[in-house]
Amino acid sequence: MAEHVSRRTFMKTGAAAAVGTALSASRVQGANDRIRLGVIGPANRGSQLINAALEFDDVEIAALCDVDRTPLDKWTEELPGNVPTYVDYRDMIDAGGLDGMVIATPDHWHALQTIHSCEAGIDVFVEKPVCMTVVEGRKMVQAARRTGAVVQVGLQRRSAQVYHDLHDFVQDGEIGKVTIARAYRLSNMYPDGIGKSEPTDPPDHLDWDLWLGPRAYRPYQDNITPYDFRWWSDYSSQLANWGVHYFDLIRWMLDEEAPVSISAHGGKFAVDDDRTIPDTLEVTYELPSGCLIVFGQYEASGHRMFPFGDIELRGTQGVVYSSWRRFEAMPERGGQFQDSEPRIEPVEHEPESANPTELIMRNFLDCIKTRETPDCDIEVGHLSNNFALLGNIALQTQSRLEWKANIEQFVGNPRANELLHYEYREPWSLD
Repeated sequence: MAEHVSRRTFMKTGAAAAVGTALSASRVQGANDRIRLGVIGPANRGSQLINAALEFDDVEIAALCDVDRTPLDKWTEELPGNVPTYVDYRDMIDAGGLDGMVIATPDHWHALQTIHSCEAGIDVFVEKPVCMTVVEGRKMVQAARRTGAVVQVGLQRRSAQVYHDLHDFVQDGEIGKVTIARAYRLSNMYPDGIGKSEPTDPPDHLDWDLWLGPRAYRPYQDNITPYDFRWWSDYSSQLANWGVHYFDLIRWMLDEEAPVSISAHGGKFAVDDDRTIPDTLEVTYELPSGCLIVFGQYEASGHRMFPFGDIELRGTQGVVYSSWRRFEAMPERGGQFQDSEPRIEPVEHEPESANPTELIMRNFLDCIKTRETPDCDIEVGHLSNNFALLGNIALQTQSRLEWKANIEQFVGNPRANELLHYEYREPWSLD
């Protein structure tokens, strides 16, 4: 992409246009070729994934599962035919007849549901974040390899053309040596956040014990489920919910796999609610190539950090900002003792592209048929998810952690290594 530095330009790439054509062409396949999908967790993100799948004529939603009857009742009314519904995903697996499983449950369920689906011969689309622990993630990778299952992780930006182009742009050296990359989760939730609630009996439409699954038993609260679990450390975090998208993009753009060290600072500084994660957090990751990733979770301040987009890459020659639609490169100028002339010409790049959620779903469906490696294979998703998990452990241990990626262990910190997994509540087990 060397021509990018010679002029200011908006580019319409043929490769992206071809993707859109492929999306349209796939909708004319016959009913006999339909892929039968089961969906575990058809609320919120699960609904978006169902709608993405239904864009294609070679798909049938063949079964639904949720521990809450509310989304099941909604989809039963909307989907054609008599789609069977289940409360326990194991019953849906045992019923058979599924080609693929879409998993959009809370994070603490992803590992077991993915592994059990793979072992039943079912390909899997599992939403990000991959899981709650490093050990779970590695077990998921092993299950996919052992069974030969296609496992796609729902980091949908992996299917956006702009990031494929940005990867080439960065790797071609157009912005020089990247030494800092940044991303943020911004939302001013002060003063009340997710609120405060007292434990109560769960509603009749919810199987609370099954919602908790492998996690320790605790009383039901109405600010845990269906959506607010993302602010409870036993079930998720904002490092995992939002950060993993950006960790995945940054390490992809830089051709990195894992950090060598991690440190974190933060706490519950301003928001008065029941959350068990910080409202203010910064994590710094050092990469082997000599680059820092800084992720900030600011939930008591919402002003934007960038001119636009999700990530910032700061190179010696230029700075890039990017969203899933476009990226811009802005020139660096020499500082102290250096030539102050612009080092590159500005670049604006906006390829044609379809909705990334539809693109990554289409890729999953195609890989079910072709057995090719999907855009965001489980190993890719696991490595990106580790950034979030390691950041949480750094905060919990209040220490700078040294990470050995080849063995997925911390160096010289037994407490941190203990946090690479947790003890499942009986009768649930990874074994």
